[in-house]
Amino acid sequence: MNISEQEQDIVIVGGGISGLATALALRRKGIKSMVLERSETLRAAGVGIIMQPNGWRALDQLGVAAKLRQTCTEIPSFLWLLMEVKNIYIFDRKGELRCLKRMELMKALAEELPVESVYLGCRAVSILLDPLTSNPLLQLHDGTLIKAKTVIGCDGVNSIISKFVGVNSPKLFSRCATRGFTYYEGGHSFGDKFRFYSSNDVTLGQLPVTDKLVYWFLTRVLTSQDLSDAKKDPTYITKASLEAIKGFPEEIVDLVKNTEPNALYLTELRYRAPWDLVCTKFRKGTVVVAGDAMHAMCPFISQGGGASLEDAVVLARCLSEKIKQAAEGGGKRLVEEALDEYVRERRMRVFWLSLQTYFIGLAQDNTSKVKKALGIAGLILVFGDQKSHTDYDCGRL
Repeated sequence: MNISEQEQDIVIVGGGISGLATALALRRKGIKSMVLERSETLRAAGVGIIMQPNGWRALDQLGVAAKLRQTCTEIPSFLWLLMEVKNIYIFDRKGELRCLKRMELMKALAEELPVESVYLGCRAVSILLDPLTSNPLLQLHDGTLIKAKTVIGCDGVNSIISKFVGVNSPKLFSRCATRGFTYYEGGHSFGDKFRFYSSNDVTLGQLPVTDKLVYWFLTRVLTSQDLSDAKKDPTYITKASLEAIKGFPEEIVDLVKNTEPNALYLTELRYRAPWDLVCTKFRKGTVVVAGDAMHAMCPFISQGGGASLEDAVVLARCLSEKIKQAAEGGGKRLVEEALDEYVRERRMRVFWLSLQTYFIGLAQDNTSKVKKALGIAGLILVFGDQKSHTDYDCGRL
């Protein structure tokens, strides 16, 4: 099929977790869509994804939770070690917590979609509204022009769709994150706890995926080298990580040292300011955004993936209700109403997630006593129960 030869009803730009989840949610409601992914294959940068109770509720609605639970270990407790004073705190978890392989999640979502609905190697380079119909027009890198009735931007933190609808550019945070998988042939000895180590400017989290695979992540102060091509060099990533965790327990040093080079990722952290989320429209005509294109946030509460799954469920629910009415006339107006309803439902949810993440980031910033104090005060005054964000239920699809 030549996608330039016909008008598409719903086009989803971005074939990551957000885009595939949105396509699947729509499919569950009987709505067809087309997914455009810029890469030649489905890709899952970041290796692991921590899924908390709210994320599992969304996965249940999408119909893939049962399959995914078979791929990973449930984690009942959380261990926090303060390195400076050697204090250890153990907390029981509230609700279901597991760590998934990102590729397992994407595979589970993609397998539920028709093969012909996902187009690989299709990079959207621009979007505008047709002056005659006000419908979106997408131009791809090869010059192909796609006429769509609705466009959903799930194209990540540097989204061209978010720029089109008026979302401010993401800001660069003062820290970076390293993520990796370490495989233990004979099985690891970490048990089923989520372990968190904190020392000065460095934090490291580590949790099991299975009895042989461990996911770990490390955040530290961002350097100029982290923004260069060195961030793609496994040797540099390993060296910088080991330098950061000097003095950490030997088993954690070995964890980082023994990570396979192809399972290492270093990224700068970018976020959309919480105050921007309050006033941005997120919709222009029948174009809207979801996932990181809407609410990119730092990973400090591990909710980027879960929030994107919630977006998918809410967006499909809102659209399906209006599309049924649209069959009787007033299609475009009703679609715009559906998108506005989706934005209203998601706005404050993602605002509070982003604000909590922002405060945690400030609290970890040792370059400014004022910022650090502001972050700590914000967490104490606004987020007394810092795990309440996992109680959220996006509702039935």
